Amino acid sequence: MIHHLSLGVSDIVRAGRFYDECLTPLGYVRVWEDLEQGSEDQAIGYGLPGGGDKLCLKLRPGEDCAPGAGFHLAFHASTRAAVDLFHASALALGGKDNGAPGVRAHYGPTYYAAFVIDLDGHRIEAVCKD
Repeated sequence: MIHHLSLGVSDIVRAGRFYDECLTPLGYVRVWEDLEQGSEDQAIGYGLPGGGDKLCLKLRPGEDCAPGAGFHLAFHASTRAAVDLFHASALALGGKDNGAPGVRAHYGPTYYAAFVIDLDGHRIEAVCKD
């Protein structure tokens, strides 16, 4: 249903480092970037290797970048270990813990997830249902 999603970020270089590290354990990579110095349209796209972007970070300096509290973005993880690495990477890079890795039985018996708030206040999750 969704082709891609864009998130505003206040510092594109810092956000790029954060998402490079957090998304790597999930199998997602930087598939394109437009980081022309001085441009207000700087952006980075993430997706599966060799594919198009599914997540785009867009520079929005001086703006409130995070959407309301009801919004969060969940990334698919192929293993529970990948969820653990996602969470550990995010915290090491300054993200805030919003739910340590573990089974969320109220979502299903195999729903294993971790929740983080990124550097701009976006609520993100990695989830493995295997």
